[in-house]
Amino acid sequence: MPFLYTVIIVFSVMPSAVGTGLRAGILLIILVLFSWTGMTYYMRTAPTGKKRATMLPRAGFGASTTRIIFTHILPNTLSIIVTFMPFTVVGGITVITAFGFIGFGLPPPTPSIGEMLKQGTANLRVAPWIVTSAFASLVLVLTLVTFIGEAVREAFDPRKYTYYK
Repeated sequence: MPFLYTVIIVFSVMPSAVGTGLRAGILLIILVLFSWTGMTYYMRTAPTGKKRATMLPRAGFGASTTRIIFTHILPNTLSIIVTFMPFTVVGGITVITAFGFIGFGLPPPTPSIGEMLKQGTANLRVAPWIVTSAFASLVLVLTLVTFIGEAVREAFDPRKYTYYK
């Protein structure tokens, strides 16, 4: 079931008297349940070729599955996780903003960028600075998350400190 339909169905069935904390928790759980799947396609292809050839004999010699996962598979997929994590966070922020804008986010008295954009578009002729400030803050947050993620990826880049002789 697609992510958008799941959120719309859950929030349309949920009574409006539900507290803000529970509603935010359910939105976060649904977001986490659906956001990790796109990264798995890339993680599945990471331990290929020579790396996979070294993992199979270890399983044959009696190495446990846990040992193979934590000593061979996860270190090889760490660069993929670090590379895709900022984009996953940016996508999550964008989705929460979009849900707040269309009315499926947090309840109206709760401040969010989506709620600010919704109020700003309703009052665009009277107060255009509401939309401008909400849009500028959204662009700034998304840009900073992307840059911080790129800096973390650069710091964890294994090819940066590897020298071949």
